[in-house]
Amino acid sequence: MIPEWPIGLTFVTAMLAGAAIGSFIGAAMVRLPEGRSLIAGRSACDSCAAPIAVRDLVPLVSWLVLRGRCRSCREPIGVWQPGAEIGGAAIGGAAVLFAPPALALPAMLLGWQLLLLALIDARNLWLPRPLTALLAASGGALAAWRGWQEASLAPLAAAAAGGALGFVLLWAVARGYRLLRGREGMGGGDPPLLGAIGLWVGPMGVIGTVIGASLLGLAAALVMLLARRPVAADTALPLGTLMAVAGFAIFLVAGPG
Repeated sequence: MIPEWPIGLTFVTAMLAGAAIGSFIGAAMVRLPEGRSLIAGRSACDSCAAPIAVRDLVPLVSWLVLRGRCRSCREPIGVWQPGAEIGGAAIGGAAVLFAPPALALPAMLLGWQLLLLALIDARNLWLPRPLTALLAASGGALAAWRGWQEASLAPLAAAAAGGALGFVLLWAVARGYRLLRGREGMGGGDPPLLGAIGLWVGPMGVIGTVIGASLLGLAAALVMLLARRPVAADTALPLGTLMAVAGFAIFLVAGPG
């Protein structure tokens, strides 16, 4: 539960904290695919490897002051880093505004984990299994906490059902596609991710997540068509990213399963 401060102060605090966490997420989305440590070594420019000074690590502000370029080599930093910081701030604010007070912190935890997974999948079409496992573990922990609070096994049962349904649903789709077409049509990390989301949102939330991700995928394809980019039956879309966005929205709207 978050402190009972005035809603405006709570909202601003959550957004500032989210921007700071988004800064870490921005670094993690670059380091993890490269096999680099998240805690060892100073932040450095991806172009010239010059260490980034503390004054240039202020979320969003530093990027704006530097006009999106490295202070040392003046190469563009790109929009992924400020995008992660904006996303982190938006998750903090949305959790305060839309989640019940007792679930605001869990909503932030879910959102920030999904943000990292979504960005990595969007950039690399890859979903790290350890991050998915952490998402599943935290969803199970939330269900256990709710069960203890309510003196009931119902939250744990709903979480288990959601996790099982999420994994089996996408696994069956991927298996059927492979049998029919003779090739992979889905990333191997997608079924575990939907299973992990299911532990947070329950079986009905899994259905909502799948529908929401499908609608987002159709919208993305439409945008690509309007931008005159080629779209074919085998065009790769980051399903994990789409499910992450839909899953967080479902949790905010419907809460845990």
